[in-house]
Parts: sequence; C-alpha cells; structure tokens
Amino acid sequence: MGIEKLAREPKDRSSTILVVDDEILVRIAITEFLRDCGYSVIEAANAAQAIKVLSSDVQVDILFTDVEMPGEMNGFGLARWTREHRPAIHILLTSGNPAKALEARDLCLEEHFVGKPAPLDYLRHRIARVLTGRPGE
Repeated sequence: MGIEKLAREPKDRSSTILVVDDEILVRIAITEFLRDCGYSVIEAANAAQAIKVLSSDVQVDILFTDVEMPGEMNGFGLARWTREHRPAIHILLTSGNPAKALEARDLCLEEHFVGKPAPLDYLRHRIARVLTGRPGE
C-alpha cells in the first residue's frame, strides 16, 4: 500500500502525536507521513525536548518515541516520565534493536512496541489501534 492511498483514508484530525527520534531523516519521514494521514504532529529530537512539550499545556494523545537516543534519558525513561506526569497519553515505543522489545515487556509496554524499520502502513495501523484502545490487534 503506497503513501498516496494511505493519505486518502479517513483522517483523525483530533489526535496529536509527539514523535521523538534523534535521527532527523527518520523523524521527518514519519512526521510527514502522519501529517498526510491527518494527524497533528509535534517533533522532538530527544527526551529533553519532548519533556518540554509534555510539561506544557499542549494536547498530546500519543507519544511515539525511539528507545535509543543520546542524552540523559532514553525512550524508556521518557515513557516512565510520561506515565508518571501525563498518564492519559498513550505510549508507542520503537527501536531497530529487537532486544529492546524485551525491555518494553518489562515495562508492561510489549503491545506498544514497533520494530524499526516498520512499514508506514503498519505504523498507521498500530497508531489507530492504540487510539481506539486495541493496540495488540
């Protein structure tokens, strides 16, 4: 399924996704795709930038974060921070390292883990499932 077809599918304009990834080309590709799908998207290059967004009054429905990032806090730390300070936000983790899925399981986030690279249509499907409360489908 191509990006053109996905962009024509029904859009959920009420949801905002915070995309956190230190790899700028990956982040740009994901954010452009999600915007084409009709989501509002906020970008952050690391956990510190994401926490600034999450500490504000900006509505965020999903935190989509890479696990391995430079800085004092990785994606797991950001997920824990988000659970503590903004528990209503859904969390979706991603990594190119399959071992990180096991760590996500330890955080009770196994069903909210997407391996990298994930096809964009799969990512769109997983985000839709998280928003509807059915992440594992």
